[in-house]
Amino acid sequence: MKNLWNKYKQVIAYLFWGVLTTVIDIAVALVLYHLVPNMYVFWNTFIAWVASVLFAYFTNRKWVFESNASTVKEYISEMISFFLGRVASLILEEIILMIGVNIISQNNFDLLKIFGQIVVIAFNYFWSKFVVFVNHKEK
Repeated sequence: MKNLWNKYKQVIAYLFWGVLTTVIDIAVALVLYHLVPNMYVFWNTFIAWVASVLFAYFTNRKWVFESNASTVKEYISEMISFFLGRVASLILEEIILMIGVNIISQNNFDLLKIFGQIVVIAFNYFWSKFVVFVNHKEK
């Protein structure tokens, strides 16, 4: 059992923090909706997205990929790269949904959304692992 944990610890941590990131996104959107009901949906969603991506950055940085960035430049580089990856995955999901709805059918939106999320989760994991949280220097 311990060997399995050691082998999949990073993936398990990524999925755990990912679920909490989703909860943050939904919670912020709902709180904003009830506190500022006249806010445009775009801004509500945007603020919730920023809050959840910030949460994801800090949790992924510390508890998933255990970044050893130590300079301000390394931190800023990580954060920019992380946000760019999340923007790319947002665009990727939108493309999947637009193509899927237009080519397959709007009646399959649920399946397309699930498929899009699976692609986005995989993309975000590999982007974070191989682009964002690279070892800056061995300690």
